[in-house]
Amino acid sequence: MYRFLMVLTIASTMGLQAWRTLFDNFAVRVVGLNGDNVGIIQSVREIPGFLALLAVFVIILVKEHRLSALSVLVLAMGVAATGLFPSFGGLLITTMVMSFGFHYYETTNQSLTLQYFETNISPWVFGKLRGMAAASNIGVGVFIYLIAPFLNFMQLYLLIGGLIAVTGIWGLFQNPSDQNIVIQRKKMIFRKKYWLFYFLTFMAGARRQIFVAFAVFLLVKRFHFTVRDVTVLFVINNTINYFISPLIGRSIIRFGERIVLSLEYSSLIFIFLGYAFAQSKWLVAILYIMDHVFFNFAIAIRTYFQKVGDPGDIAPSMAMGFTINHIAAVILPAVGGFLWIIDYRIPFICGSVMSMVSLVAVQQIRLKRFGIV
Repeated sequence: MYRFLMVLTIASTMGLQAWRTLFDNFAVRVVGLNGDNVGIIQSVREIPGFLALLAVFVIILVKEHRLSALSVLVLAMGVAATGLFPSFGGLLITTMVMSFGFHYYETTNQSLTLQYFETNISPWVFGKLRGMAAASNIGVGVFIYLIAPFLNFMQLYLLIGGLIAVTGIWGLFQNPSDQNIVIQRKKMIFRKKYWLFYFLTFMAGARRQIFVAFAVFLLVKRFHFTVRDVTVLFVINNTINYFISPLIGRSIIRFGERIVLSLEYSSLIFIFLGYAFAQSKWLVAILYIMDHVFFNFAIAIRTYFQKVGDPGDIAPSMAMGFTINHIAAVILPAVGGFLWIIDYRIPFICGSVMSMVSLVAVQQIRLKRFGIV
């Protein structure tokens, strides 16, 4: 199962990163879209994440590991088809297909990791998968940089989508399942006793949206970062995450979820305030890198659920968690954009306040039988 998830994670990460790398240039230079069109497409991209809970019903018909491979294949189809439909409507459809594949793979990836690896191993597995995802991001960036001068957009999308499709087809013929694994409940589950998992998941989604929607925008708008500047930060981030993600997993095993998450949220309080009030380009760049690193600490939210949840609730709860995480994706960018117009510092101050609330909430983690009190 570890090999299975590692191969598919690399393929899934490369597919999404290739789509992101090519999208803006393709949308502007080939399709001729403007800002409002791109905004609509980016919103549509988040819809499959919001609908991740439907994966619970899909696994009634398809085994979960096969759904993982099928999801990667669907992602590949979306990427490969992007260049074949150079229109606003075409991009809407291919983006939706790609996004369904990516989000459903992420849902099953999280679920299978928690099902197949014990509590003292799963954080390390999550960390290794995150590390390989970071390396894959760098790899696909270099790959596109080298071959882009020789291929047009349609050929690039077809080539990369085709390579990922081969991986998805490979996955369909693998059987890493274990008959001794607890059978998962194939229905939507929303239990009161999981309230802390739901709350922390929602807050993590909100924090991610502030980072995605406004951090880079701040770098470009106020501190005049160029494309090369942002690219350098991107490479630094992924290089650091390749090495540090497994260490984060080991830290969760050694120190527990409450301490790791407390470190994340207490640091984010100052990182968001730094975004709001920093006047130095170098300081903001450092904050951006730190923000990206601390994002990986959210692994601890899932491993916390593994320790408190019923074994049969893992698959439906990961699907529900993905949906809850994406509620913020629907709401925050629009609200934050309005607040930015009033004062660009407001979204980041709100992020700091949300981090304080999360820090208080995470103190409710009580796992005496795991040495966390």
